[in-house]
Amino acid sequence: MTSAEPDIRVLIVEDDPVAADAHVMYVNRVPGFTAVGKVHTGAEARRALERTPVDLLLLDLHLPDVHGLQLARSLRAAGHHADVIAVTSARDLTVVREGVSLGVVQYVLKPFTFATLRDRLVRYAEFRAAAGEASGQDEVDRALATLRAPSPAALPKGLSGPTLERVTGALREAEAGLTAAGVAEATGISRITARRYLEHLVDAGRAERRPVYGQVGRPELVYRWVRGNGAQR
Repeated sequence: MTSAEPDIRVLIVEDDPVAADAHVMYVNRVPGFTAVGKVHTGAEARRALERTPVDLLLLDLHLPDVHGLQLARSLRAAGHHADVIAVTSARDLTVVREGVSLGVVQYVLKPFTFATLRDRLVRYAEFRAAAGEASGQDEVDRALATLRAPSPAALPKGLSGPTLERVTGALREAEAGLTAAGVAEATGISRITARRYLEHLVDAGRAERRPVYGQVGRPELVYRWVRGNGAQR
């Protein structure tokens, strides 16, 4: 995408107001993209698209009035041709396959970081920017690979995706929060390792920490998942 090209217009469709605000912020931080609005239901999305044409929907699949794929299907039938990046906590590959025919070009699984969404948006922009007639099969394959094979967002050195997922799961299930020792016990890792992952989640804005003072000694840090976080559901 060159600077002379207009921004890709994005409509945020997300029922959680806090998450919707976070998604607007995320989109607007990526050069070449502009969030033109946010809505919280399928009905609001239809009305918004009648008023303002958009290029891309950042679409939560679990809306209060309609499933996201049903909304995408109805929009196609009504003549709306915006592409879709689906945001979901579901990992059902049947849903993924169904979405391909409805203009779903990427999936972002919750919880996710800004870096993950930025990667999907940048790759989508590169795919859109490819214009003209392909010279052969290799060029077609490269264009599709740009869109379909995003690289995972890099974690800090020494951290792994599967362990981060276990720590995230333990923290999300603990309404009152957990200490590093509590996470270590729940996940089977050492307390020092648990603290590294917890501090990473704090740095990413997905968790918060607070000191809890006991009878004697130094206060203990308790970590709590940030509910309503734009990177989770």
